[in-house]
Amino acid sequence: MTSSASSAATKPHEIVERALELSRADGCVVIADEESSANLRWAANSLTTNGVTRGRTLTVIATVDGAEGTASGTVSRSAVSAEELESLVRAAEAAAREAGPAEDAQPLAAGRAPSADFTAPPAETSSEVFAAFAPALGEAFATARAGSRELYGFAHHFVTSTYLGTSTGLRLRHDQPSGTLEVNAKSPDRTRSAWAGRATRDFTDVDPLALDTELAQRLGWAERKVDLPAGRYETLLPPTAVADLLIYQLWSSGARDAAEGRTVFSRSGGETRIGEKIASLPVTLRSDPAEPGLEAAPFVIAHASGDDSSVFDNGLPLGPVDWVRDGTLNQLITTRHSAELTGVPLAPMVDNMVLDAGGTRSLEEMVAGTERGLLLTCLWYIREVDPATLLLTGLTRDGVYLVEGGEVTGAVNNFRFNESPVDLLGRATEAGRTERTLPREWGDYFTRAATPALRIPDFNMSSVSQGV
Repeated sequence: MTSSASSAATKPHEIVERALELSRADGCVVIADEESSANLRWAANSLTTNGVTRGRTLTVIATVDGAEGTASGTVSRSAVSAEELESLVRAAEAAAREAGPAEDAQPLAAGRAPSADFTAPPAETSSEVFAAFAPALGEAFATARAGSRELYGFAHHFVTSTYLGTSTGLRLRHDQPSGTLEVNAKSPDRTRSAWAGRATRDFTDVDPLALDTELAQRLGWAERKVDLPAGRYETLLPPTAVADLLIYQLWSSGARDAAEGRTVFSRSGGETRIGEKIASLPVTLRSDPAEPGLEAAPFVIAHASGDDSSVFDNGLPLGPVDWVRDGTLNQLITTRHSAELTGVPLAPMVDNMVLDAGGTRSLEEMVAGTERGLLLTCLWYIREVDPATLLLTGLTRDGVYLVEGGEVTGAVNNFRFNESPVDLLGRATEAGRTERTLPREWGDYFTRAATPALRIPDFNMSSVSQGV
């Protein structure tokens, strides 16, 4: 590569084109991710840090045809300069030659019109995203200070512009803005704590003063302490907790694993449970890259192959899919390869999730309709116990409240729980209205979710936890 050629290839689309030019493999996929982020952090009602970052990650996927099949090699590197492109491409080709035939090998996708903005500069965020949010946060600090509360938390906004090019002619681009806001309120003696979070695309729709009001109410509830033993309790799961559980369910819903008898969605004889009623309510669990407010990539972006993803599927179009429809399992995640193996229609993963159940009541209205039960804030440290039933364990955190006679009457101790989200869907007796939410446990990986609150008549609090 000449110095003039290398110096010219500095923009994302130019890097992609130059990497494709350098390729000597039978097939090549290049993914350039341009990332920028801005953040604010605060503690004890005062800002502590803020910053802006920029970064680039380049992934080259080489495919090499052989007598026994097609092999693939993938190499990703950060901060790749134009001068380093050739070594990256050669490394991917070497990895492909050293690998055996890829089980998921398929022809690379082709035949799609290029994105109109493929050659445009990447989208970026900056501290300006907090222009209206930061002053409101300052007001929340003042209000909290006057109410003897301490606010801790962070706001994070990041934008990723993904440029995808292939040797078959695809030139696709997607800009993904994401934002999270998490706030903890603590009493001055640190014995009471409450959490609230929001997901956003641009911080124009989040109100820190409203969050402080919500947190103040919860800290007030916690002035009365009630100790409860482990057991099964009627429990109201707020949208954030429902999202955390159902995201794990979605991640565990690969068609191949189900057909091979390894998951909760398996049926004997190499079959899956597609077509089986799994929910007591007429719930629909769905994904749609065009969902308003939860927009996600409309094509497959796969940096590596795995059980439910394939680098050979890069660039395939994504559309709406109902994973559960009216309470019945309707679809499992497939790549082209796993779709052929299982006979389940092609449905790659989409980076958002919506649970619709037709409910209209708010969480507050559901509390008012509860004679005696528990109201959770959120779940934490969720881990899988048994994939065959999708039994999960984890902890409650930052507030579990006792509801008596339609009112919150105090805070109870935290618990460890043991539950399967599939079983919970089967036992839920009420769903509230669907609303956008931030999954607390999985918020670093999955921010685009909308779910209702759920009423579970017998949620299994398996042991008492000493956490706050």
